[in-house]
Amino acid sequence: MAASRQPGAPRLAALASLFADETRAACLLALLDGRAWTAGELARHAGVAASTASEHLGKLVAGGLLAEERQGRHRYLRLADARVAQLVEGLAAYAVPGGGERPRTLRASSAREAMARGRTCYDHLAGRLGIAVTDGMVERGLLRVDAGFSLTDAGLGWFRGLGLGAALGPGGRRPLARGCLDWTERRLHLAGVAGAALCRHAFDSGWVERVGSERAVRVTAAGAAVLSAELGVPEAL
Repeated sequence: MAASRQPGAPRLAALASLFADETRAACLLALLDGRAWTAGELARHAGVAASTASEHLGKLVAGGLLAEERQGRHRYLRLADARVAQLVEGLAAYAVPGGGERPRTLRASSAREAMARGRTCYDHLAGRLGIAVTDGMVERGLLRVDAGFSLTDAGLGWFRGLGLGAALGPGGRRPLARGCLDWTERRLHLAGVAGAALCRHAFDSGWVERVGSERAVRVTAAGAAVLSAELGVPEAL
């Protein structure tokens, strides 16, 4: 059958074209930190002029990958939703097999190690930290991964004990728990509503904090003690 007669072919081609530019790809990867960035911040991150960034960002908004809002003179942009984040992270994992090229500078090497140790993947924890949290939940019977990701009754009770019961209530099309492929660890970590709620709680409770302007996070002393006691996460992570 001719490609033009496949109903989804034009839409798929249009979507793929949005990723087929290094500047747009850089902006999408930056926004995986789950925060809204100004157009100027994204331009500086991508190393392009503001006018160039504006043109690319406009295409991403029109294509449904980004959402924008204006506050005064500033134009803020973020990923449209969790499905877009999953798509970007998945493509990154596919495009960078084995961890990618070796860093050429000490600064780049340090930044890469920080990202691999712990980071946010849109709105949930990833890297070795995310994997350790996921493994700890499985080992303690809070999470099942044998037939897709799902919280057990004990897991639901554990979230309620953290005061996160309301956050797991029904809402939208997003699954309660799902696996997200970690592009540095090459394994699945916890995502979905539960993953997002736990990540927010980790920040709000001071268990983790951001490192620099990238997506990297580190576990605080208080967080190391709690995560070790609750989930067996190594304190030396």
